[in-house]
Amino acid sequence: MGVSAKSFNLGQGMEVSQGITPPLQGNLAEVHEGDAFDLMGKLPAESVDLIITSPPYWGLRTYGLDHNEEILREWEAEGGSKEVAPPYDWYRLHGGCLGLEPLPEWYVSNLVEILQRGASALKPGGSMWINIGDTYFARWSSIRFDGRQGLGDNPRMRRKTPMGGFRQEKQLLLIPARFAIAMQDLRWILRNDVIWEKRNVPPRPEKDRLRLAHEHFFHFVKRPKEGRAKYYYDMSAVEDGARDVVRVNAAPGSDGHSATFPVGLIEPRIVSSCPPGGLVLDPFCGTGRSLAVAVKNGRRGLGFEITSNFSASARANVTNRQFATASEDEVDLPKQDKGDPQSHLF
Repeated sequence: MGVSAKSFNLGQGMEVSQGITPPLQGNLAEVHEGDAFDLMGKLPAESVDLIITSPPYWGLRTYGLDHNEEILREWEAEGGSKEVAPPYDWYRLHGGCLGLEPLPEWYVSNLVEILQRGASALKPGGSMWINIGDTYFARWSSIRFDGRQGLGDNPRMRRKTPMGGFRQEKQLLLIPARFAIAMQDLRWILRNDVIWEKRNVPPRPEKDRLRLAHEHFFHFVKRPKEGRAKYYYDMSAVEDGARDVVRVNAAPGSDGHSATFPVGLIEPRIVSSCPPGGLVLDPFCGTGRSLAVAVKNGRRGLGFEITSNFSASARANVTNRQFATASEDEVDLPKQDKGDPQSHLF
């Protein structure tokens, strides 16, 4: 096994000056530092077998990135309206970060635009697996600098989010469904909505709703010019029972990143949806769990990560077999911070 790492230090609005050549040999991985929007556009056509990722969720944490909290006012000052999201390139040039949009509609628009940049790089028989969770709305929301929403005593910030339409206090926003429909509108074929049941979700203080103990894992394939979609899929590699509900404990964070893929969740997706020796791309790779699992299983890995500390960790982790085989069976997440005065909002 080996790792090849190329670093692209991108400023906002800067394009990568050269194309990306994916690793050509099996059991190799590369991690590129930069915005996935730029890097996806530099991939060779039909070079990727599987895109698998868990992008930043809306309104939960900052991951240490700075965000312009005046961006909605700036958009409106230029003649825009909050009902129509700006292009992602405008958004980031004005200090916006994915996941910290002033409105959830903007988040869905940005995420779809970024992923669409990788459509031409995905092979006709390739797959895209996107893990995404939901968020409850609060006019005055609580966003963690790190850590899981509402857990522990991690520092946080408050911000006011415009109400209106489906954006109402205590409302479950159905962001995964809105994202999936937006992808369908761009001709993607949704093959499965896998429900990830997290067995180790900690107690929460709310007394008027059940705990949110699941996330969605969407399987998309490309819509062909004619006929039905055909793509690589090894049914023998999926979980016993081949059901669309999987029970996997949430994994602890790694290298300062609080939202790490559990091996048990992604390994069946990688082995079933990418042929041996194929290329696995994670455009929001974090500390590199998906790449490490791909390498362990004889696939090639390619990761994009916008933050320097996480991209460095990913480079170190991709050939770490223990990192790719970690067991989450006995993992306990941090206990709920009972002193959080905002917890009742959700």
